[in-house]
Amino acid sequence: MGRLPVTADFPENVKLTIVPPPNKDPPTNVLVLLHGLGDSHDSFAQLGKQMNLPETICLSVRGPQNLLDLGGFHWGDDIIFDSSNAGIDTDAGFKQATAMLKGLVEDDLISKCGYKAREIMMFGFGQGGMAALNLAVSMHSAKDSTNSALGGVISIGTPLAGEAPASLDPKCKTPVLVCAGSSESTVTPSAEDKLKHVFESVEVKRYRRPGDNMPNSRDEMMPIMQFFSRRLRSTKGVPAGGIEIG
Repeated sequence: MGRLPVTADFPENVKLTIVPPPNKDPPTNVLVLLHGLGDSHDSFAQLGKQMNLPETICLSVRGPQNLLDLGGFHWGDDIIFDSSNAGIDTDAGFKQATAMLKGLVEDDLISKCGYKAREIMMFGFGQGGMAALNLAVSMHSAKDSTNSALGGVISIGTPLAGEAPASLDPKCKTPVLVCAGSSESTVTPSAEDKLKHVFESVEVKRYRRPGDNMPNSRDEMMPIMQFFSRRLRSTKGVPAGGIEIG
């Protein structure tokens, strides 16, 4: 088990908020929270507090790029405007963000703080979810696929980036949960197929409503909490109703 990280463990250019485990629990797991396009790490730090996950440190990380004068931050290498909806394209390249997140995981959390990849999970919304999935692919090692696998990735509303490989052999062993709308979703059937060609374990859970938004009801949060109950480790035993696998 690793130790509780402190701000000094991370480079100055990495802006984040550290939310310790509740009730002075031991820091058994790390959950890295990645906000959506145009947001900042402050809102997801609050999310980490609200989830109140036992034995889990939450690190809410700010995207590395300013979103021009529109406010907020983003994870893409570029800002690409989508002519189909007059908005900003989520899939804008992730080389810089992946390098930053890989350093945070491998250099800071694993090397400095003593965690294993299996004890680190990612939760991202929108573009943050795409960045989280890209990180898991980047960490995948065909020679050491078990020890390079993260504890899991939860992506809300986004599939793999266009730059990600169409398939992997062997597949990435990091388990993935993607939550998306019943319609009007970027998680299309072809995007689901790509996920299943890259990752060994993929769950796609659809809301009963359209749109790739954050969950806003107990039913929509249930698959996420069940995923946590299966994947988060515990020095006190597995959470009630959960089965730890791997």
